[in-house]
Amino acid sequence: MDSRVKVYNEKMQKAFDFLLSDYQTIRAGRANPHVLDKIKVNYYGTPTPIQQVGNITVPEARMLQIAPWEKSLIKEIEKAIMSSDVGITPSNDGSVVRLVFPELTEERRKDLVKEVKKKGEESKVAIRNIRREANDSFKKLAKTEVSEDEIKDLEEAVQKLTDKYIKDVDKAIDDKSKEIMTV
Repeated sequence: MDSRVKVYNEKMQKAFDFLLSDYQTIRAGRANPHVLDKIKVNYYGTPTPIQQVGNITVPEARMLQIAPWEKSLIKEIEKAIMSSDVGITPSNDGSVVRLVFPELTEERRKDLVKEVKKKGEESKVAIRNIRREANDSFKKLAKTEVSEDEIKDLEEAVQKLTDKYIKDVDKAIDDKSKEIMTV
């Protein structure tokens, strides 16, 4: 792959990876520790990712359990979860915090699928913007050192990359939507 195209391939890959990591935070009825990825706990005055203050386990299909390294953090962990957009009320027994995921209603599942599609469309827009940026940079090259044919080849290579990533995004949207709609 031409080094001038490789740069844009990496940018498109990052946009796609961001979408996939975003999808991991959307819960689909089952307990998934990734729904806690964006939550920060006040750890001695410093916002700290929840994974760094305790051990997160999945003892049952619809339950997450957080065992903090320090028992004094239980209240802080509960407060952080309550103020997040997870939508689940935590409970504790003095040593661990439990999150029980309720079954998703049909309506909630449809809302989540809409959110998945919206994030997918945003990702496609980002990928197309990267394509436009690539084509613009190639046109600037045409004024200096590169032939028209070479420019066409570079633009075709970037278009193939764009098509590939758009297809990958569509597949990710379908997979996540199926996962959410499966009861």
